[in-house]
Amino acid sequence: MTTADLVPGPVADPAPRTRRAPARWLTGLCWLLVVPGLAWAAVRVAGLERGPAVQLIAFTPYVAAWALLPLGLALALRRWWAAGVAALTAVTLVGLVAPRALPDPQPAPGGPPLRVLTANLLAGAADPGALVALVRSHRVDVLAVQEFTPNAEAALDRMGLAALLPYRQLNPEPGTTGSALYSRFPLSDGGVRRNGGGFTQAYATVWPEGAPPVLVESVHPLAPSALSTLPDWRADLAAQPPASPDGPLRILAGDFNATLDHAPLRDLLDTGYVDAAAAVGAGLTGTWGPYDGDLIPPVTIDHVLVDPRIAVTRVAVRPLPGSDHRPVLAELTLPRKG
Repeated sequence: MTTADLVPGPVADPAPRTRRAPARWLTGLCWLLVVPGLAWAAVRVAGLERGPAVQLIAFTPYVAAWALLPLGLALALRRWWAAGVAALTAVTLVGLVAPRALPDPQPAPGGPPLRVLTANLLAGAADPGALVALVRSHRVDVLAVQEFTPNAEAALDRMGLAALLPYRQLNPEPGTTGSALYSRFPLSDGGVRRNGGGFTQAYATVWPEGAPPVLVESVHPLAPSALSTLPDWRADLAAQPPASPDGPLRILAGDFNATLDHAPLRDLLDTGYVDAAAAVGAGLTGTWGPYDGDLIPPVTIDHVLVDPRIAVTRVAVRPLPGSDHRPVLAELTLPRKG
């Protein structure tokens, strides 16, 4: 044995192994945060929401905001593959949502104004005085009402609605299935149809002064509140009257029980309608959720869809005590009567 044999050799540094373990853990954390957003974006882009995802997809605007957090984390940790996927996810989701907050160019139809208000009365529980006050203060021309009950009809008349909007197509029913259409202008060809899901929809042709007639319908498809209601929800949305860009003017106003992130509503828009709120940059304003005390972030399921020949001047969402919805007021400009 030599002296050299007695000298200890260099001891391996355990630090690299110690450092690799946290590195793997941070990489896994990045992917754990990135993958759900990627899956959400894929479902939203392809319109593949099914089962519980139908309800969840309504919260896409919140997920779009959240998607920036995994991107920031991956960039900070220099996980470049995860950062790349996170960037793609964030750009996709923000690109889908952001246009609703940006106004679009409007046509210049040159006709008279038309102010349309839609309100869900929560089985007639909404404050009738507050609704009539909205009609009066905003000089509403057409009022579309959902969940319209016999008691609500009587209460609205007591509060003076008949003097403001004397023309009407009504279908009061107990509970949530009733529907109504009130107008300042004469109505014709009115009626009521019942969706497969059970809710009714009042409709009529409105005859504004100085403009062509407008077909207006108070929309209320069944809500996707449970897995068992999803087939009727899809069927009710598919059964809505398509736009007729080369025919009569149409307006659909009501509780669509769908946001612009739901494929069936986008299919309806693709027939030629314009979402009035999105057209003026107000498409992210919530209309349903926490307004009756439920711990639900606001989502936008009440809409006014208009013919592309109609200009949208302004859209505002107003409170309505007693209802879980907020009424939507759309100020429009119609084409000039030819």
